[in-house]
Amino acid sequence: MPRSSGFNGRSQPTVNTIKKMSLSTVFQKGKAFLTPRTSTDSIPRTTIFIFPKVDPAIDGEDCDHDCETCEIQYPKGFKIDEEEKLYGHVKGFATHLLVATGKTDWVKDVSDEKGSVMEAVRDCEVEPSNGKLMLSASNLPVPSHEPCLPKHRPTTVLLLPAFTFIDDVTPTKVPQLIDNYISPAPTTSMPLNHSAIPSPGSQEAPFQTRPCPHKYLILMCSQRTRDARCGQSAPLLQREFERHLRPLGLYRDMHDERPGGVGIYFISHVGGHKFSANVMIYRRADAVGNKREVPDAIGNANGRMEDGDKGIGIEKEDDRVGEEEMAKGWEEEEGAQCIWLARVRPEDCEGIIKYTLLQGKVVKPERQLRGGFDRAKGLTSW
Repeated sequence: MPRSSGFNGRSQPTVNTIKKMSLSTVFQKGKAFLTPRTSTDSIPRTTIFIFPKVDPAIDGEDCDHDCETCEIQYPKGFKIDEEEKLYGHVKGFATHLLVATGKTDWVKDVSDEKGSVMEAVRDCEVEPSNGKLMLSASNLPVPSHEPCLPKHRPTTVLLLPAFTFIDDVTPTKVPQLIDNYISPAPTTSMPLNHSAIPSPGSQEAPFQTRPCPHKYLILMCSQRTRDARCGQSAPLLQREFERHLRPLGLYRDMHDERPGGVGIYFISHVGGHKFSANVMIYRRADAVGNKREVPDAIGNANGRMEDGDKGIGIEKEDDRVGEEEMAKGWEEEEGAQCIWLARVRPEDCEGIIKYTLLQGKVVKPERQLRGGFDRAKGLTSW
């Protein structure tokens, strides 16, 4: 007896076929439910990141491997969000201001700290004319001074991407700081070599300015009051970063002002603590290009340069300027890139130093890259 047909004229499936289809469907759904999802599942394969990903064909077969010598581990129970999409989901900013407090933890909202520069920036009626200002408290040391009221107590700020320290900043002088320094400063979307910050001798400059001597900056959220994981991860990552930077001659402690090297600072909440650890890497303009630093025989990473076209060589004496002039040239450079990572673990530090810090490449962009800017290419990812 022929099977009955539906409205489309096709024969209807038998009971046995329905059973097979149902079992197959249940199996597939069960398999999908039991298979762990990762943060890369929601990243389209066609996603184009503004920073290049490491390539085993160029960077070596182990370029995307975790560090095998890392002995530092996060505490048990250190769990973060591995599901949510990261890339391009950060709040953009034009300038970034780090305020020296000498502390690694703060009140929940740093702008609520009474008598602080952070509070004065929040309450100031003058706003930067060049775009959004990202405000961070930092563990930069507070300069010594005579006892005085908080509103008259001077501190230091670091303005990025200008890579400029501004001294003698007090809450009462914040309007002048914004008008005369932040508003004319280079932004994350401006082309390189744009600089309009008043010189120290300018009549419009009531503060002392000095260039940041470091070629690279590593900023890590350490604010335990916002999330305990930030307070746990930052000091552990600092130790591991230092372990990899010292052999390269690149490590700089808080009071080391030698030209070049890497400054590591703790900062307040940047958003996304559920993706801890958040790490922001600033690279100065002279770090972006065909050449990259490699250590020489005594570990001086500023002495030898590797060129992609010419191999490794020592800079000729005739091609080099004096030590002071070379240092001055480095110090006057602005920040060209900021590579904002998250979900960073101690075993990631070696790759971050070797590829992200020194070469501007990302080892795990699908899992860790939140965003950033590249002024050399005129790109932002927010």
